[in-house]
Amino acid sequence: MRTLVTGATGFVGSHLTEALRRRGDEVTALARSASRAATLGPLGVRVVAGDLHDRAALLRAVEGQDVVFHVAGVVAARSEADFLAANRDGTRNLAEAAEQAGVGRFVLVSSMAAAGPTIKGRPLRGDEAPNPVTHYGRSKLAAEAVVTASRLLWTILRPPMVYGPRDQEVLKVFRLARLGLAPVLGDGTQELSAVHGADLADALVAAGSTEAAVRRTYFACHPEVFTGAEMALAVGRVMGKRPAVIRVPAAIGRAVLTLTEAAARLAGRTTILTADKANEFFQPAWTGDPEPLARDTGWRATRNLEIGLAETYAWYRTAGWL
Repeated sequence: MRTLVTGATGFVGSHLTEALRRRGDEVTALARSASRAATLGPLGVRVVAGDLHDRAALLRAVEGQDVVFHVAGVVAARSEADFLAANRDGTRNLAEAAEQAGVGRFVLVSSMAAAGPTIKGRPLRGDEAPNPVTHYGRSKLAAEAVVTASRLLWTILRPPMVYGPRDQEVLKVFRLARLGLAPVLGDGTQELSAVHGADLADALVAAGSTEAAVRRTYFACHPEVFTGAEMALAVGRVMGKRPAVIRVPAAIGRAVLTLTEAAARLAGRTTILTADKANEFFQPAWTGDPEPLARDTGWRATRNLEIGLAETYAWYRTAGWL
């Protein structure tokens, strides 16, 4: 197929681009940075220079495509308005261009943050009323609303925590574990789902090529559920260490995040570590049920947490990140 990937130079987008090229698809990438897009050349990817607010570039990128995979998004911004401008308005621009070009399928990478948290023992399935608790989550839900209101044949995937080779967020957990430290939020019993980047890429491919997935919203994750403390210890195990679990009470965590956000603002930077993000960090559970996606597409995640973390650690070491 002929496919367009936004965010192809990022963590998830790079795994998706590789999966599409492995199966022989023609891939076009919309990219803002020429230097980062240079990594796509050896994969045989056509690059269109531009961003989600460049209408001419969007029309060039979507022309002749069978499927659009919208992976690009902002995870750190100064305000809810900035989140909405990037995640909602950028999605609207792309969806309108795709409609104008007559694109057959549109797959949106949303987030579990758009659905909101759940309670322990009750993974989300995708048909619940959404209840996002952060600026980011509300902006992703707004992006979903743009897509579902369009004439496109859409599918939405809401991944939880995504990790794997090239991920820079879980890398921070590994670096702390190397020092013998494993900070966890709250009492460490928060329940979590996760998905390896390569597994998520396969889920996106399956969603974009299966009729049963049209106009459906899914959680793409491994069925395994674990706690924050269990994840921290699993990171230690794959490194041959047993880090000390340090539980961070909500009051202290919120205070630290407020200071982190203030420091970033003073430095003219954005960070995901904000006071608003604490509304996600201290919830009882962020878990999803992948069975509806498996039922409709045949996709299943192949890596549980232990296997996925071991693969991730091996990549970090080979790449010189650890």
